[in-house]
Amino acid sequence: MQYDRFQQEAIDCINRGHSVIVSAPTGAGKTAIAEHVLLTCIKDNLGVIYTAPIKALSNQKFRDFQKQFGDNIGILTGDVSLNADAPVLIMTTEIFRNKILDQPKSLDKYSWIIFDEVHYIDNPERGTVWEESLIFLPKHMQMVCLSATIPNIKEIAQWMESVHNKPVETVIEEKRPVPLHFFFQCYNEITDNSNDLKRWGGGKTNKLDSIISYVRLKEGFPCIYFVFGRRRAEDLARDLYAHNFLTPGERKEITAMYKSLCERFDLTDDRTAQELSALVSRGIAYHHAGMLPTLKEAVERLFTSRLLKVIFTTETFALGINMPSRSVIFDALRKYYGRYVRGLKTRDFYQMAGRAGRRGLDKEGFVYCRINPQRIKVDEVKRIIYGPPEEVRSQLNTSYATILNLYEEYKEGLVKIYPLSLHYFQARNYEKKEAARLIEAKLKILSDFCYIKNGSLTETGQFAKSVYGYELILTELYANRVLEQLDEFGLGIMAASCVFEPRKNQSMPSLSKTARRIRRTSEELYEQIKNKEHKTRVYPFSKSPHFHLSSCMEAWLRGTKFEQILKFTDTDEGEIVRYFRMSVQILREIKDAEATSHILKEKIKETIRVINRDIVDAEKQLREG
Repeated sequence: MQYDRFQQEAIDCINRGHSVIVSAPTGAGKTAIAEHVLLTCIKDNLGVIYTAPIKALSNQKFRDFQKQFGDNIGILTGDVSLNADAPVLIMTTEIFRNKILDQPKSLDKYSWIIFDEVHYIDNPERGTVWEESLIFLPKHMQMVCLSATIPNIKEIAQWMESVHNKPVETVIEEKRPVPLHFFFQCYNEITDNSNDLKRWGGGKTNKLDSIISYVRLKEGFPCIYFVFGRRRAEDLARDLYAHNFLTPGERKEITAMYKSLCERFDLTDDRTAQELSALVSRGIAYHHAGMLPTLKEAVERLFTSRLLKVIFTTETFALGINMPSRSVIFDALRKYYGRYVRGLKTRDFYQMAGRAGRRGLDKEGFVYCRINPQRIKVDEVKRIIYGPPEEVRSQLNTSYATILNLYEEYKEGLVKIYPLSLHYFQARNYEKKEAARLIEAKLKILSDFCYIKNGSLTETGQFAKSVYGYELILTELYANRVLEQLDEFGLGIMAASCVFEPRKNQSMPSLSKTARRIRRTSEELYEQIKNKEHKTRVYPFSKSPHFHLSSCMEAWLRGTKFEQILKFTDTDEGEIVRYFRMSVQILREIKDAEATSHILKEKIKETIRVINRDIVDAEKQLREG
């Protein structure tokens, strides 16, 4: 195979046995580097781990690599375990971090690790996991880090070298093999010159028909249309229903394919799948996290067949999932970032824009931005598109479970671990002092709750070190013998309450007597936790339990069909599946904790068995896919 300059440079580093970090634009061909590592390791009988930031990407990589490498590929995520002893093991970064801390010996047979989308280290919610994985990476493992374009790539490499005391080579590619060409829709006019935006006065509203017709005229299909809201994605797809983008032959082919996929994934009676059918027959679809995972997969398969011409989707479609198109349209250039709406980060913009232009098929990709000058200034548009990408900054916020695992090994010396972090490497002095204070404050809380006593972890500490993300609330329920007293229904309710995040102003449905009792106990314990965190100035506070899915979970545990449990909640069906799968994951962590009694383990096993069926069973989806 003929490699590009940057691919060959990275492969040469790997062949010398050196770790390497690669910064290249989306769509440049970073996956070829990962494939070289897999091929070489399989040939040389070496183990290799491939980590990805989200389960959907892990699942896709499992399918893709399994086609190439057969039984050499396994997958291990929170809710899937297939061929887990394979020489090539795909997993989420959370699972890898947990293995490093909980079961380091299980990593002895792996010589290489590939961190895909390593710029995720500056994700506010999950960046800590990446940073901890890189800090505690076993000494015998070499790494290949694949990243979107970031300006401080050499700083990241220097930090890695300082932690592991071995070379980490950097490979940088700034050009895309398929260049992007930008267009703007403003006052319903379309131009490729951003300076026109300042010259045009008010008047017409941007019309969807206008931009889609323009893209069609320029032979810009298939097209990904990015929106920043699920309902907006659905509404825009319906607005386009009057258009038909397919020839009679294509319409017949896509209709048959969609019908077959719906039968295979048991979607024939699903309301959303039925509604999508009319759109699909015209070459249109939508895709977002609120849809059933199997329905999302069906839509993805239609898109890769190239029969689907326009797909309206949220930004998760851009994260590493291999769905290139000829054109990309941005509904807007502003989105919600945690606490407020702001202009897109340049890096986020190119993560999505990079889906335009299919390598080997297109000479260039086309990116269309719909601009409303009342909502975004022209200078901000130029900053997003033509400005430098943002640097990667540490988001370190070490979890209680991580601290407990480190305490077990280093005792009070664990505070010396912080200077190994990227946060310490990048931070100003006052930020370093505050980060060190936070770790000390968390240690104090763990001692106050008696998880640590006389220099060792207590029984409750042993339990807490195994349940990442929900340590304090679950351990207090364990310590107060609440978990032991719950039946299978109570355990399901409890797990769902820990993982669930309600939307703003989402209403709470009426609760059963069992759910009310668990809620009352949990909220009392949570108040104690929050008070301790408030007094010691630990932030953000531990997540509080939310019981919005309790009735839904109880109905599911009674064996009710999925479409019938929807009446107990206003949560999207895809979100229900995701939260049920997360509930299974947290129950597995409780079950696998050494401190958990045999009786509780057996009850949890049964709860997991009943929750993890039909549409919730992620392994089933992968096997059937």
